Amino acid sequence: SANQWSPRSGPLSFFSCPIPHRAQSETTMSAPDDHALHRSLSAWQVALYGLGSMLGAGIYALVGKAADTLGNAIWLAFLAAMVVALLTGLSYACVGSRHPKAGGAAFVTQRALRRPWLSYVVGLCVTMSGLTSMATGSQAMAETLGKGLGVDLPVKLVAIAIVLLVGLLIYRGIRESMWANIVCTVVEASGLLFIIVVGMRFWGGVDYFETPPREGGAVDAIPLMLILQGAVVMFFSFIGFEDVLNVSEEVKNPKRDVPLGIVGAMVVATLIYMAVAITAVSVMPWKELAASKAPLMDVAKAAAPWFRNIDSVYLVITLFAIGNTALLNYIMGSRLLYGMSRQGLLPAPLGRVHPKRRTPHFAILVLFGVVTALILSGGVKQLAESTVLLLLMVFSVVNFSLVVLKLRPGEPRGSFEVPVFVPALGALVCLVLIGVRVASSWSAEGGWVAPVVALGIVLASLALYFTTRPANPVAEG
Repeated sequence: SANQWSPRSGPLSFFSCPIPHRAQSETTMSAPDDHALHRSLSAWQVALYGLGSMLGAGIYALVGKAADTLGNAIWLAFLAAMVVALLTGLSYACVGSRHPKAGGAAFVTQRALRRPWLSYVVGLCVTMSGLTSMATGSQAMAETLGKGLGVDLPVKLVAIAIVLLVGLLIYRGIRESMWANIVCTVVEASGLLFIIVVGMRFWGGVDYFETPPREGGAVDAIPLMLILQGAVVMFFSFIGFEDVLNVSEEVKNPKRDVPLGIVGAMVVATLIYMAVAITAVSVMPWKELAASKAPLMDVAKAAAPWFRNIDSVYLVITLFAIGNTALLNYIMGSRLLYGMSRQGLLPAPLGRVHPKRRTPHFAILVLFGVVTALILSGGVKQLAESTVLLLLMVFSVVNFSLVVLKLRPGEPRGSFEVPVFVPALGALVCLVLIGVRVASSWSAEGGWVAPVVALGIVLASLALYFTTRPANPVAEG
C-alpha cells in the first residue's frame, strides 16, 4: 500500500504494533478486538465534551483584556475569533468524518504527508499542551482550594493527588468520565449563564460600537485591525475543539457525531461568549472592566447585589472549570498516546486496553508519571505559555494535511466535507497568528521565553524520534 512503510527489524520492534496492518485499521472500528476502545458516546456527549474543553476559567479574565482593546465592541472580537477558529474547526470536523481515529492530528498528518517524524512531533506537541495544562491547572486548583478553605495546603502534593483522582476516574471508564465532564460543564456554563440572566435587563443601555479613543481622539469607525487584535486575544478562548478528534474511536457514530459535536460546541460557545460580552459592557463601563482584576466577578456583583457570598459560589465554579480542563486534557492525552501507539509511532504497550474497563490503562499510568514530574519540577508556567504556539503549529499542519488529502485522487470522502479553500485559509490564518503571537511575545519583557521553549519542545521531539526510530508507522483509514 502507498500509505505504509516497510517495517524495520531489530531491537526496536518494541514500537511495532502486535497486530497486522489490515487488522489494525479494522479493529479500531469494531468492538471485539482486545485493543479496541469502548464505543459509548452519543452526539450530545461529544458536543458537551467539546464545549467543556472550550469553556473555562480563562474567559473570566479575557473579557477585561478585550475591553481594553475594543471597549464596548468586545462582542465583535468574539464574533471575529469564532470565524477565525471555525476555519480550523471545520477542518477538524471534516477530518473526523473521514478518519475518526484516536491519534487525531498525528494520524491525519501521517496519512497526508507520509513523514513519520512530522507525525511524531505533531502528536507529542499536542500531548505536551495537555500535560502542561494539567500540571498548571491542578496546582491552580490546589491553591484555589486552600484559599476557599482558609488553610495553607501543600500545593504540589495536593495537585498530584488531584491528578491521581482524575486518572483513576479515566481508568474507570469513558462513560464515567463523560458524566463527570457533563456535570463540570453544566456548572461552569451556569456561572456564565447566571451573569447573562441577571444582567440582561441592562441590555441596550450603551453604544455597543463605542471603542477607546485612538490617535487624534477619533471614535467614529472601528478599524478592521482593531477587531483583529481583539480576535487574536479571544481566539484562545476557543481552543479545545480539537480534543474531540481524540475520542472519536469511542463515539457510537463518529463520522456523523464528531463533526456535529465540534461545530455545535463552537456555535454554542460563541453564543454564550457574545452574550456574556454584551452583558458585561451593559452592566459596567468598559474602562472599569479593563481595569478590573476579576471583571466578570465584578459584573455579577453589580448585576446581582442581592446575591450574598457570590465570591464563594464563583470560587466553586472556578474549581469545577479547572478540574474539567484537567479531566479533558487527561482523556485527550491518553487517547492520543493510544492512537500513536496503534500507528506504530510510540511503544506498543501504550496501545493496550484494559480487558474489562476498555480504557488505555498503560497510557493513563504513563501520563500520571509525566504530569507528576512536571508538577515537582516547577517552572511549568513557561511551558504552559509555549503551548499556544505549539497548538497553532499543529493547526497549521492539520489544515495543510487536509488540503493534501482533498486534492489526492482516490481519497475516501467523509459525511462532512468542506471546500478546499477552508483548510487552506485556516492554515494561513494560523501561521499569521503564530507570527502575531511571536511578535507580541518578543516585545514584552521576558516574552522571548515562550517561543524559545516551544522551539525547544519541537527540537526535543525530533531528537527523541531520531533516537528511538519508531518502526512500522502506518496511516490506514
